[in-house]
Amino acid sequence: MKQISTFGASTHQIGDLQLLRNAHDDAAIARLLAHCPVMRLEADEAVTDSSKARLYIVLRGALSVATDTRTGMADGTVSKILPGESVGEQSVLDEEANLSSITALEESDVLVIEAEIVWQLIDESNVLARNLLRLLSFRIRAANAQLRRRQKLGEFYRQLSMIDGLTGLYNRAWLNDLLPTMITTAHGSNSPLALIMIDLDHFKRFNDSHGHLAGDQALRSAAQVLSGALRPTDFAVRYGGEEMMVLLPDTQRKVALAVAERLCERMQQAVVFSDMRAPLPHITASFGVAILQPHQSEQDLIAVADAALYRAKELGRNQVAQEEPA
Repeated sequence: MKQISTFGASTHQIGDLQLLRNAHDDAAIARLLAHCPVMRLEADEAVTDSSKARLYIVLRGALSVATDTRTGMADGTVSKILPGESVGEQSVLDEEANLSSITALEESDVLVIEAEIVWQLIDESNVLARNLLRLLSFRIRAANAQLRRRQKLGEFYRQLSMIDGLTGLYNRAWLNDLLPTMITTAHGSNSPLALIMIDLDHFKRFNDSHGHLAGDQALRSAAQVLSGALRPTDFAVRYGGEEMMVLLPDTQRKVALAVAERLCERMQQAVVFSDMRAPLPHITASFGVAILQPHQSEQDLIAVADAALYRAKELGRNQVAQEEPA
């Protein structure tokens, strides 16, 4: 970067500078800007004297500005600065070094204004202060809009990370995140909460007989049974492997048992794949039902439902069992 002129000796006008647009006291402003250097940057050349607080205004060409990530406040966003536009306002106001990476996109002429000159311009004319406030307000609004978009995107990916990729059901991460809240809510409102633990019967044998692709399809079919038979307020989870879980908020024991029986029946009728050239494989499942008890934790509730599931298997599988009375 080399000095080619001063602003006073150049052909550029004060009105071309966005921060000084509509300035009325041109003489005072011109006097302060007269000796400010105009520097030339070649294409891809970086500004190397940004260790001090300075204001850079593009007179010709274009700059690329990548915000610094070391402060933890920025994210490396790249902006294009065109003729009349500026960069470095924040560093002047904060009296800190400009941490942004500034590079010329093409051969560019840049007016460099030291921080003390900027403050003198503010003292001489309130035009710069007003324009600076408008610019910073615009940038804050743009940054907030970008932050909101990223928050929405982050929430989308967070939700996506809580969905099991094979079955489309909620996954273990979702359960670990939401079940404690559901337990606390149920205890706090003294409302019932039912949990149904489900395990596909003889799933290893199914895989060995029909192959793992058919096994995956069986899991998807079982998930569809659960999703299709539940209320909008209920939740189906892939707990792990061939184990699944259904959560029924605000549901008493009698209703929970009826739901489990309905799921058991529909599971027997589920079509894994409809290839008529081979015997159609079917799936069955065992179900264990538990109802949340006063002061019971999520771990204890799952353990009780798991014990009921084990009892259903002992009784011959393809059926529903509930926890034994205390």
